[in-house]
Amino acid sequence: MPRIANLYFKTAIIFLILGISIGLHMSISGNHAATGAHAHANLLGWVTMAIFGGYHALNPQKAARRLAMVQYAVYTFGVTVLIPSLYLMLSGNAAMEPIVAASSLIAFAGVLLFAVIIFSSSEQVTAAASPAR
Repeated sequence: MPRIANLYFKTAIIFLILGISIGLHMSISGNHAATGAHAHANLLGWVTMAIFGGYHALNPQKAARRLAMVQYAVYTFGVTVLIPSLYLMLSGNAAMEPIVAASSLIAFAGVLLFAVIIFSSSEQVTAAASPAR
């Protein structure tokens, strides 16, 4: 399995643990104000990252590209900042809103980079390649 796919699966499981922890905390406390953070941890963290990992596992040529690692770093950074800042904002700290907004845009940039990966050709281009005849 490509390294990037493995990274995505490991990161995804961390976000699943975080998402379930937020859910348990809300259930035990009876305060469900942070439902949005719980949902984002599970959907952007667990589900989306697992899908990204699955795509890279099925497309090792694309997984080997530098862009795949850049996309992983951008998306993971965005989601990693988004979840706790959203949790704090929804729990009453309105000062977190600009951080939520900025991290959302960073995560979205990661999604756009993933779209570039998907729509790019899977052929390996080399300078020494001869034209097909």
